[in-house]
Amino acid sequence: MNQFLNKLEKKYGRYAIPDLIKYIVALYCLGAVLGLVNQNIYYQYLALDMNAVLHGQVWRLVTFLLEPYGFDSSLGIILGVIFFFFQINLFFLFGRSLEQAWGTFRFNLYFLTGYLFNILAAVILYVSPLHATIYDSGLHYIYWSMFFAFAVISPNMELLLYGIIPLKVKWLAIFDAAFMLYDIVKKVYYGFYLLRMGQPYVSSMCFSVAVAIVVAMANFLLFFFASRDYQRIRPKQVHRRREFKRKTQQTGGYPGGARHRCAICGRTELDDDRLDFRYCSKCDGNYEYCSDHLFTHQHVRKQ
Repeated sequence: MNQFLNKLEKKYGRYAIPDLIKYIVALYCLGAVLGLVNQNIYYQYLALDMNAVLHGQVWRLVTFLLEPYGFDSSLGIILGVIFFFFQINLFFLFGRSLEQAWGTFRFNLYFLTGYLFNILAAVILYVSPLHATIYDSGLHYIYWSMFFAFAVISPNMELLLYGIIPLKVKWLAIFDAAFMLYDIVKKVYYGFYLLRMGQPYVSSMCFSVAVAIVVAMANFLLFFFASRDYQRIRPKQVHRRREFKRKTQQTGGYPGGARHRCAICGRTELDDDRLDFRYCSKCDGNYEYCSDHLFTHQHVRKQ
């Protein structure tokens, strides 16, 4: 997979957009403003409604990127603004760190595959027995899945939780993953509950959120495994390392597992742990001597 990505980068890398995260954050901010003005505008005219797309409203395949989820009004105006700017700063941190670690092309590809996977998920939900028309929260979770990728490249970096409590990124990522799994179960449960209560529209939105989380995690895992070096676990490489270790032990080891032996007295480090061993630079060949004979032995000369 890594070689395939390298070939794609060689062929299409020149089309990659540098510092893509600033455009992503701009879309996120526009969506937040739209949510503050009127969320109904988004759901009526811009959301990824597959039924509307099939009836000619193809712009929804792009405008659903303006998801109105950036600003949480339930926190109040002041806390909402603080939390919003906190998110924006984190997005810049995650995005630029990933672009520096992966390269511009792969970071672009990360969001492109996330975008395409969400459209594919919307189509699958629409043709499924659920017949979910509106696909909700797709890119919202793609944004936050950057955090998991960031945790892989900087696991020991510390972030201040609530601006006070220092926690390493890897522990926050584990907590976030557990919360997302819980959210999937909760959305699926309420989706079936609302379906039994005769509310298919709201039910389909619950299912779409659960699927959106799965898509975001799948997109992260795809790039995580694609960046791994699998040469080390290939059977041929494993066999080669074992043979090298075996031959090294056979040629370089001494009885009892000793690694050093004096060429004069035959003592090893197992006989006396106070002994030091050195090779003589004046002898012809690899002759090792203990500290008692290093300067007193007769140098070996090959005829």
